Amino acid sequence: MDETKYIIILIIFNLIFIAFIGAIIIFIREYRIKKKAHQKELEFVDICHKQELLETQVEIQMQTMQHIGREIHDNIGQKLTLASLYTQQLAFENKAPQVNKSIKNIGDIINESLSELRLLSKSLTDNSIELHSISELIENECKKINALKKCVVHFSKDSKTKIESYQIKSIIFRITQEFLQNSIKHANCKNIFVLLKDIDNTLVLTLKDDGKGFNVNTLDAGGIGLKNMKKRTELIGGLFKLESLDQKGTTLTIELPLT
Repeated sequence: MDETKYIIILIIFNLIFIAFIGAIIIFIREYRIKKKAHQKELEFVDICHKQELLETQVEIQMQTMQHIGREIHDNIGQKLTLASLYTQQLAFENKAPQVNKSIKNIGDIINESLSELRLLSKSLTDNSIELHSISELIENECKKINALKKCVVHFSKDSKTKIESYQIKSIIFRITQEFLQNSIKHANCKNIFVLLKDIDNTLVLTLKDDGKGFNVNTLDAGGIGLKNMKKRTELIGGLFKLESLDQKGTTLTIELPLT
């Protein structure tokens, strides 16, 4: 009888012990799940915060450039125009040929500076990113590079995606500009290929040159802004892929989910 009671007590103890161990395992598992969910929540909050900072930065940058552009046009431009008129009046009133020549040279410098300032003002106040589609922006930029006749840029597209976000369009466009400029300055390439297409509800931008390439692992990325390009791509939810081989060119791929 005592032995039976002992066995029952032992069984109950084992059951309690097993239940206790099971409770600990469940607690640990739930803790890990909650910790993982909390970590994801923190990462999501961090990404949202960075995106908000980026949006604010882009907006402030745009407003600042537009303000500077208007100041150049309305203030400095008018003063230079007035100075040009004064030099023309002096040349008309002065009869000394040598003095007139000097006045004319001054007037030419003022007019040249005025033209450059007008172009700068126009570029600063330009809202083409807001008005045009991403494909139009990239295609126009390729045409500008081709006009320089330093290399040939081949642009093709297979995309019907319409991006409404100024922030996303601005970042994709600026990355394209930076790649084109870096290829011209550093790669000694003859051709640059730009492809914009849709793949499985993802916008894919591929930029490739046939230049000298470089070692991605040993490159000082800060020198040509690769880290910044990668960071901006990730902030808009995109995937950044860079490949380069010595004497075989460089390829940059940006993948942006559309959902």
